[in-house]
Amino acid sequence: MTASIASQTVLILTAAVLFYAALTDLRRYKIGNELILVLTGLFFLHAFLSGRWTTLHWNVGFAALLFVIMLYFYSMKLMGGGDLKLLTVAFLWVGPFCAFPFALFLLFFVGIHTLGIKLKLAGARMLDGRAWVAFAPSIAAALMSVFIVGCLRPI
Repeated sequence: MTASIASQTVLILTAAVLFYAALTDLRRYKIGNELILVLTGLFFLHAFLSGRWTTLHWNVGFAALLFVIMLYFYSMKLMGGGDLKLLTVAFLWVGPFCAFPFALFLLFFVGIHTLGIKLKLAGARMLDGRAWVAFAPSIAAALMSVFIVGCLRPI
């Protein structure tokens, strides 16, 4: 199996794990640590197979920086722990080079999800007078969209 086919296979496996994480978050409002570890491992495998390991330090640094920033929002209870973990892994995948397309896709899918909640097509959990929304489906869809448009092509 060539490295290109292998790296594409890793993207397909990653999409399947993201889909499972999205379904789990929709049902239970929880994203397990094992899914985050699998997604992280798949990232490093893809980086190795695709030749993107040469820019690995940019991806890791970018994800770490955004983790610290998002930690503030988590501490203010503006985002859940699962969303923090999944977004950190998503930023690890996209790095600074594919962050802009990811952000656009994320904005698009969050908008669709929000519209679905407003139209009562999707649910939200009420807790302490606040609506909690499963954010993993939007994150997963945005990251899979980055895969589809080819931003993470082998180097």
